[in-house]
Amino acid sequence: MKGTKYFIEKVVENVEEDRATAKTLLTNAMIYLNKNEENHKSVGPIIAKYLETLQRSNEQLVKIATLVQKKDRNDDSITDYDRDDIFEQIQDSGEQK
Repeated sequence: MKGTKYFIEKVVENVEEDRATAKTLLTNAMIYLNKNEENHKSVGPIIAKYLETLQRSNEQLVKIATLVQKKDRNDDSITDYDRDDIFEQIQDSGEQK
């Protein structure tokens, strides 16, 4: 069975990839919007999806920070909720790609 460190590394890796991709796509979409405001009708919903991806990444980082804080307090236990939540986010991140 893989340890917490492995899953933390995987989550951070997924977060970094998601954020980089979303940032690139968001930047390109904003450039496209600046060319003609009428483009907002077609691109607006897509931009919202990119921002949702960034929000999920932020939520994952908060979860990781909580785990690291627990570890720093010498609390080696991870709750079932924490483990299930991290696993779910890893799966969701993989499905988004």
